[in-house]
Amino acid sequence: MRHGIVLFTSDRGITPAEAALAAEEHGFTSFYVPEHTHIPMRRQAAHPSTGDETLPDDRYLRTLDPWVALATAAQVTSRIRLATAVALPVESDPITLAKTVASLDHLSNGRVTIGAGFGWNTDELADHHVPATRRRTVLREYVEAMRELWTQEEAAYDGEFVSFGPSWAYPKPVQRHIPLVVGAGGGPKTFAWIARSADGWMTTPAERDIAGKCHRLRKAWADAGRVGEPQVHLLATVKPAPEHLAAWEDAGVTDVMWGLPDKPAGEVVAFIARHGDRLDL
Repeated sequence: MRHGIVLFTSDRGITPAEAALAAEEHGFTSFYVPEHTHIPMRRQAAHPSTGDETLPDDRYLRTLDPWVALATAAQVTSRIRLATAVALPVESDPITLAKTVASLDHLSNGRVTIGAGFGWNTDELADHHVPATRRRTVLREYVEAMRELWTQEEAAYDGEFVSFGPSWAYPKPVQRHIPLVVGAGGGPKTFAWIARSADGWMTTPAERDIAGKCHRLRKAWADAGRVGEPQVHLLATVKPAPEHLAAWEDAGVTDVMWGLPDKPAGEVVAFIARHGDRLDL
């Protein structure tokens, strides 16, 4: 079971490069950043943790672009995986996003993992002309189209929301297959989507019964005819007690994600060092 660090990026505090370097130096294997292009001031979408339009953290308004943030981290690190928790692919142009992700994978020597969300903030999606009731379909088409651009010498795609004729697109990613895990509530609909189109699941902070949900994910995976095992990236909301770590590993969790405090850079680096020691990394 691997351990990663999540930095809720913003225009204050520690930079992604500083945090990623500290994480790599203290034994963490992945570095994750989130995405919100903007937050509409007037909206109807309720935040999953507050249940209304109230945001639990003002950094939602201030997040950095995830791909720029990870590019700065790539420059100062050599081993740690560069990931999103979560990105919102449907809020970008799919051809341009495919180029951005492929360029990052090329320049980082194959270290990209995409954590993608369907998008809880449907008002944000609406400003990007993504219909809330079709967001899962839109994401599926984006993923399929980007994979065509990443893997085919002459790529083309013809869907309802994404369509382009035979095209050349370089660079190709270093990885033959860029891993994509879906961050969403662990229900049957999500697990069916993952089994068809993704490489694993990223938990939400509200998840309970991790073992039971991991079992149901593996069943959906097998029922879809997938080989191997799905990845499970668990967003930890408790302290790293041995009993929690053992239970997660027994459940099939492959990666544990630990959040950072919103504090000055020196305090965050010290936290990363202490946390690495606690986990015996």
